Amino acid sequence: MAQIEVQRQPAISVPNAVAPQTGGVQFIPTSLYVGDLDVTVTDEQLFQLFGQVARVASVRICRDLATGRSLGYGYVNYSNPRDAARALDLLNFTPLNNKPIRIMYSQRDPSLRKSGTANIFIKNLDKSIDHKALHDTFSAFGNILSCKISTDGFGQSKGYGFVQFDSEESAQNAIDKLNGMLINDKQVYVGHFLRKQERETTSSKTKFNNVYVKNLSESTTDEDLKTIFGEYGEITSAVVMRDADGQSKCFGFVNFENADDAAKAVEALNGKKFEEKEWYVGKAQKKSEREHELKSRFEQTVKEAADKLKGMNLYVKNLDDSIDDEKLKELFSVYGKIISCKVMRDPSGVSKGSGFVAFSTPEEASRSRDKIAVKNWKEEILVVLDFVLAVSLSFAMDSAEKWNIFSKTWGASTRVTNSSCRASS
Repeated sequence: MAQIEVQRQPAISVPNAVAPQTGGVQFIPTSLYVGDLDVTVTDEQLFQLFGQVARVASVRICRDLATGRSLGYGYVNYSNPRDAARALDLLNFTPLNNKPIRIMYSQRDPSLRKSGTANIFIKNLDKSIDHKALHDTFSAFGNILSCKISTDGFGQSKGYGFVQFDSEESAQNAIDKLNGMLINDKQVYVGHFLRKQERETTSSKTKFNNVYVKNLSESTTDEDLKTIFGEYGEITSAVVMRDADGQSKCFGFVNFENADDAAKAVEALNGKKFEEKEWYVGKAQKKSEREHELKSRFEQTVKEAADKLKGMNLYVKNLDDSIDDEKLKELFSVYGKIISCKVMRDPSGVSKGSGFVAFSTPEEASRSRDKIAVKNWKEEILVVLDFVLAVSLSFAMDSAEKWNIFSKTWGASTRVTNSSCRASS
C-alpha cells in the first residue's frame, strides 16, 4: 500500500501570486476570510499582520452583538486582487496569538459553500497533521479554496477534516488518488462531503442486523423474543435486558443473520400489541446515533416553540438578589398580561441576577422593554433585552439546562447567535 509522509513546512513565498481562476465558484478577489482566530486577536493586529504584505483597505473581526466577544473569524479587504492573492499565499496558517489562522477568499454566495460543491471529507487522519499539512498534501490536486482540520476545545485534532477545491474535477481527482492511502502510517478515507440532510438520508437507508425492542411486558422472556422475531428470519441472539436482581427492564435486543430480515421484522412488529403492551421496534442505535437523534429532535422542538413565542419574551439582568419570581412579575405586570416569570438560580437556590418574562403578546413585551429598558431597583440597574439577545447572553448554559428551565417556564426555548457579520466558513 502506498505511503505518504507529511511533514510540516514553512509557508512558501509567492511574490507574484495572482488570484486563481475558480471554474465558476464565485468569490471576491480582493476580500479574504480569516478564520480560526484566537478570541483575543484585535482588528489592529489583523491590520498590522496583513499590512506587511500590502496596503490594507479595511479589516473587521466579527463579534457577538450582545457580548462583544469575537466569533473567531473576520475579513481583510485589499484594493488590488494581486495583493489579496499574495497575502493568502504568504500568511495562511501563520500563528497569531499562538494560534494558526486559516485564510480563504470570501465567497460572494455562501450557498455554494454550504452546498458542498467540490468539497471533500477526510477521516482517520493522524493527530499530528494540522491545517497546513493537510493543505500541502491536497494542493497537488488543484487550487484549494478552504482547508480545515476539525479540532476539540483544546485545539487538538479530532482526526478528520475538510478540503474544498475550486472545481469538481480536482476534488474527484484527490478522492481517486488518496482514498485508502497511508498518510503517516494511517489509512485514510477520502470521499465527497455530504450535507447533514444527505448524511441523515444515507444513514436512514443503512442496513442493520441488530434490532431494539422496548415496552415489553415484564413477563416477556428471551425465548418469547426468539419465537416472535424468528418468524422473519434466522436469529443469532435475542435477549431481554435485566437489572442486578433479575427483573426485566422491559426492553431488549434481537440480532438477525440477515439485514433484510431485520428490516422486515421492524416493519411488521413496530407498533403491534403483545400482552396489552404496544411495542416499539427499530434499528438498534449506537450511543452517538441516539445522541444525534435526540439533539435533532430537541432543536426542532426548540425552533417551533421559539417561532411561536417570537417577540413575546424578555430577558432581564442585573437583578437584586432579593427579587424573586413574584417581585419580577409585579414589576412587569403594569405593562401587560404576563404568562410566566422566572428568576434564574444556581443549584443551591441563589439568584444568578437575571431572569425571563413572557408576555401574552409581542406588543406588550415591546412596550415593557421600551419603558423599563434601564431602571433602578434597589440601586441595581435593570437591563431588559429581547429574548433573542437573551439566549445569546446565556450561552454558558448547556442545551439540556436551557431546555429544563425554559420548558418549565414557557414550554419553549431557542438557540440564537447574534453577530455583527455573516458566517463565511
